[in-house]
Amino acid sequence: MKRKITLKQIARELDVSISTVSKALSGSKEISEDTTQKIQAFAKLYNYKPNNIALSLKNRKTKTIGILIPEIVHHFFSTVIRGIELVANRRGYNVIVGLSNESFTKEIINMEMLANGSIDGFILSISKETLLKQDYHHFNATINQGIPIVMFDRVVNEVDCDKVIVDDFNGSVKAVEKLLEKQCKSIALLTTMDYVSVGRLRTQGYIAALENNDIHADPDLILKINDGLDENHLEDLELEIEQFFKINPSIDGVFAVNELYAVTAMKVARKLGLSIPDDVQVIGFTDGVLSKHATPSLTTVSQHGQKIGEQAANLLIDRLGAEEAEEAEYTMSNERRSDFIKVVIETEIIERESTK
Repeated sequence: MKRKITLKQIARELDVSISTVSKALSGSKEISEDTTQKIQAFAKLYNYKPNNIALSLKNRKTKTIGILIPEIVHHFFSTVIRGIELVANRRGYNVIVGLSNESFTKEIINMEMLANGSIDGFILSISKETLLKQDYHHFNATINQGIPIVMFDRVVNEVDCDKVIVDDFNGSVKAVEKLLEKQCKSIALLTTMDYVSVGRLRTQGYIAALENNDIHADPDLILKINDGLDENHLEDLELEIEQFFKINPSIDGVFAVNELYAVTAMKVARKLGLSIPDDVQVIGFTDGVLSKHATPSLTTVSQHGQKIGEQAANLLIDRLGAEEAEEAEYTMSNERRSDFIKVVIETEIIERESTK
C-alpha cells in the first residue's frame, strides 16, 4: 500500500513551495503546465487527496468549527475564541483552534489539517505574511469546495465570504478626537506597516481626525513599526520608540494602534522623565489585560472581542444551516454567492489614568 503524503511532503520532495503545490493541485493558471503536471502526477502516485475536497458538507457533517488565528497570546484573539465557543456550544457545535503564527505557509498547512474531514467551516483572521503576499488562493479554493469561511478582524475584499470587522477607522477618529478634546497639540501615531489592514485603517482614522480639526498630519509624528518588533523583541521596540520621542520632543499625545505599542510608549515616556498624563497622554487600541494593569492604567478603544466571536459563530452556523437546506445541484465553484454579510462592530473609549 502506498504511504499517505501531505502537502508539505510533496513540496519538500519536489523542491517547490507549499503555495506552488496547493495552486497546482487546485488547477491554478499561475503555475506552469509542466510544474502542474509534475506535482499532480506525484500526488496521484502517493494517493494524495486534497483534504478540503475530501470533505463533503452534505454527506459528512461534523458539527465542528475550525478557528484559525495568527497568534495565541494576544488577549483580543482569546476573547474572540471565547465568544465563538459560547455560541457554538449553545448551538450544538464544537471548536478546534489552529495557529498560523503569522505565517502564510502555516496558514495553508493548518487549513489543510483542519479540513481533513474534521470541520464543517472556518472562522479565521488572516496572517500578516498572507496579507503581505496578497495571496488568498487557499481561502478561495476552500470556499469553492463547499467549506464556508467567516473572516474577522483582518479581512480582504478579494475573498467573497461573511465577515465581522471592528470599526477601525471611526474608532481611531474617536481616540484622536478625545486627545484633541483634552488639549493635546502634538499627537503622535504608533502604527504598523500599511499592508496590515487594521493598522492601515487606524492610520487613516488618525489622519482624518486631525484634518477634521484643521490640523495637518505631520509625517514626522507617524512611526510605522516593523512587525518583527513584537512581544519577543521588547528591547528593540522600546529603543525605536525612545528614538522617536527624542526626535519629536513636542509630543504631548500618543495614539497607538495596539496596546503593546501604547504601554511601551508609556514606559519610554517615564524613562525620559515625562509624566503621564500631565506631559503626555496616551490612548491605545484593544482593551486587553495590559491596558487594565499598566501603570498608569491605559485609556483604550475597546474592540469587543467576545461580541466579534459571537457574531462570527452565528454567521457561520447560519450559513451552514442554509447550505445544508439547499439542493445538492448547487455548487459554490459554479456560482458566486451575492448575499454575504459584513457585520461592523462599533468601538467605545474606555477612559483610564493615561488621559486627563
